[in-house]
Amino acid sequence: MHSSQSTYSVFLDRVKAAQVEQVTLHPNRIVYCLKSEWGGQCYHTQPVGPRADLMALLQQQGIPFSQDDVAPDSRSAETATGLLGLVLSAGMLAGTLAWLWKLSQAGGVGVGMGVGKSNAKVYSQEKTKGKTKITFADVAGVDESKQELQEVVDFLANGEKYRQIGAKIPKGILLVGPPGTGKTLLAKAVAGEAGVLFLSMSGSEFVELYVGVGASRVRDLFNRAKRQAPCIIFIDELDAIGKTRGNTAIAGNDEREQTLNQLLTEMDGFDGNEGVILIAATNRPEILDPALRRPGRFDRQILVDRPDKSGRIAILQVHARPVALGDDVDLEAIATQTAGFSGADLANLVNEAALMAARNNRQAVLMADFQEAMERVIAGLEKRSRILTPIERQTVAYHEVGHALVGALMPGGSKVTKISIVPRGLGALGYTLQMPNADRFLLLEDELRGQIATLLGGRSAEELIFGKVSSGASDDIQKATDLAERAVTQYGMSQSLGPIAFEKPGAQFLEGSHTRRSISDAVAVEIDQQVKQTIDQAHAMALQILQLNRDLLESATQQLLAAEVLEGESLQAILKQVEAPENLEAWLAG
Repeated sequence: MHSSQSTYSVFLDRVKAAQVEQVTLHPNRIVYCLKSEWGGQCYHTQPVGPRADLMALLQQQGIPFSQDDVAPDSRSAETATGLLGLVLSAGMLAGTLAWLWKLSQAGGVGVGMGVGKSNAKVYSQEKTKGKTKITFADVAGVDESKQELQEVVDFLANGEKYRQIGAKIPKGILLVGPPGTGKTLLAKAVAGEAGVLFLSMSGSEFVELYVGVGASRVRDLFNRAKRQAPCIIFIDELDAIGKTRGNTAIAGNDEREQTLNQLLTEMDGFDGNEGVILIAATNRPEILDPALRRPGRFDRQILVDRPDKSGRIAILQVHARPVALGDDVDLEAIATQTAGFSGADLANLVNEAALMAARNNRQAVLMADFQEAMERVIAGLEKRSRILTPIERQTVAYHEVGHALVGALMPGGSKVTKISIVPRGLGALGYTLQMPNADRFLLLEDELRGQIATLLGGRSAEELIFGKVSSGASDDIQKATDLAERAVTQYGMSQSLGPIAFEKPGAQFLEGSHTRRSISDAVAVEIDQQVKQTIDQAHAMALQILQLNRDLLESATQQLLAAEVLEGESLQAILKQVEAPENLEAWLAG
């Protein structure tokens, strides 16, 4: 039946005017015919709104209607849909078979899914264009290490100069040192300076659940580097895959060993890797496989150690560039007081001082902010909300003054600069701050005895004043015992046992535990006796010093209880009054 086009609004008007003879409702259109008096012509329109509302309107007007739920082209559509589904099913089956074939050829699930591809981060001149990149100017305090790496950069830029005299660039450079000393920062500086492609990965990114994936990633990484040579590869935390191979053949260990074997082959195997330089970093070189550390693989091992005083000054200057410093800030004095700090510690110190100044709404960072930040880094966050009972407060005050009075007479390069009974950190109810006057790399025998006596000065003051001791000296006792034990078992400072090492050092750059060698029961008993004797003698000397200076101990403690903090000239005036026992020199000499 032929029908003309009509709008839905006209259709509704004709329904309401009782001009419509009958209506047929299709899924996608509405066909209606007018009564004979209105011409009897048929029209079609597109449905708008819910069908239920329209059906209710038609019933209300008494207009007969019918529903046709089958679309006009439904049969052809169903046929087309069936054919399309058949084609898609066949395509999926063919794709699955192709994937399984590729998987079998690749030799593993992970490799077949692309997991065997290395996901190294790429640094190049194009990628760093317009961004702030790190250069050697941003690295300070490790001049010797920086010079070694600058040579690598120079070789990449002016290789002919080296090749003319027969020199070859090292295949591998291993950066070793304690955490936070700038190993990764040096690698970033090389990436910024080199002007060639720089690929970076972490050692843990090679290891995967599936055996063989790590080795595949190593192959892919080096193949990628060879295609774009000259190229630099940087692997951070090399110890994750470079541990010494053992005899245990468990699954995880086998995967790590396969990864290491592939790395050894890529670095110095039959094919070679001309134009690819590998730089790696670790703070656990003692656990690396000997085959990995040998010349030909890692030709050069660069120590990135904690900076000395001049290095700390340079590092502070680098990190203080964007910071508004006050006129009273003395970076040299800060460097003197931060002996043993790594580059990361110094960066954190500058940031903490800047935060302190901003918290106090200052426009510049003052020396007082640096001093507070230093104490915060060393001793922890100040907790004035921690309320102590009067007896606890007195005990802490006598304890800290005892440390200071004993420490004032002991040899060494450190002097007491502050006493506080304001709680800090997790468990410090008070603290005595000793700052070094200069960098020290050796600990003499008399200085070790002096340190032990200073550590026991707090407990000795409690004994002298209260006749009993508290649990506040637990950390001091632990440190004193460790020092005395190292003096006997590592430093050979025992007269009876002599210069024999009874312990093997643990991690070279990490604070790890030491392993006791196989010794007889008699030697173990002698070690315990020597340690106890050293502690007892230091404890007796600390008591003797405090008994001789008891009046000064009482007066200084009252000042500390009133002020909560003693420092500067007032503290130094107290410490100058400390009297030394006649036998102090003889005891220190042993």
